[in-house]
Amino acid sequence: MAPLDADRSPAVLAGATSRSGSGPEEGAQPRILVVEDEPGYVEALALGLRVEGFEVLGAGTLADARAALAQFTCDLVLLDVMLPDGSGLDLCRELRATTRTPVIVVSARSQEVDVVVGLELGAADYVTKPYRLRELVARIRSVLRRPGATDASRVAVGDLDIDLEGRSVRRDGVPVVLSRREFDLLALLAEHRGQVITRERCLDALWWGVDLADTRTLDTHVKRLRAKLEDDPAQPQHLITVRGVGFRLDG
Repeated sequence: MAPLDADRSPAVLAGATSRSGSGPEEGAQPRILVVEDEPGYVEALALGLRVEGFEVLGAGTLADARAALAQFTCDLVLLDVMLPDGSGLDLCRELRATTRTPVIVVSARSQEVDVVVGLELGAADYVTKPYRLRELVARIRSVLRRPGATDASRVAVGDLDIDLEGRSVRRDGVPVVLSRREFDLLALLAEHRGQVITRERCLDALWWGVDLADTRTLDTHVKRLRAKLEDDPAQPQHLITVRGVGFRLDG
């Protein structure tokens, strides 16, 4: 495998090929995108990760990272916060809203508020610099083992069949028509099935950059989803409200 060239834009390994679907193909090395603007750091980290059995791509800016993600299927993103063209947390937010690719934030910012913000925006983990390579590798493998991190694009929840890539839903084999934001909300919950997703995270994912005068708009979408997906919307079995926190998809 050719060495990573941290000066290219985006910095992509020679010979890397695109993959369809999500997760590594059988026998393939998990592919990690390292988003970091210090070439020396990327080179050292890439070398260590390759020794541990990972394929590594590199990007020095948010623009490079978006280009790499558009061209290649990555199994995990290691993301710095402070980048030349913006905050890595913006990319973290984008990925959580549009993909199931897990993100581990790797940053010199170690204050509790920084860690909390990163996790609230959807990071699967937050690692502060400096760190030990073995610890980082252990965290990467732990995230990749989590349910949903490398699953196929279809999610089965009770009588629901959710095709995340095809943006379609069937209930007992019958197509269910959803609006764009109804599907986006369902997909967000399906990607984290069994986990509570906070109201704030739902609002950020669906209405990022929109100044909502009434956050009950989210409750309206939940009500509409239940009407379409539940036998008894008043006693939901799939789309559960966790009072004072957010929502969870069960089944």
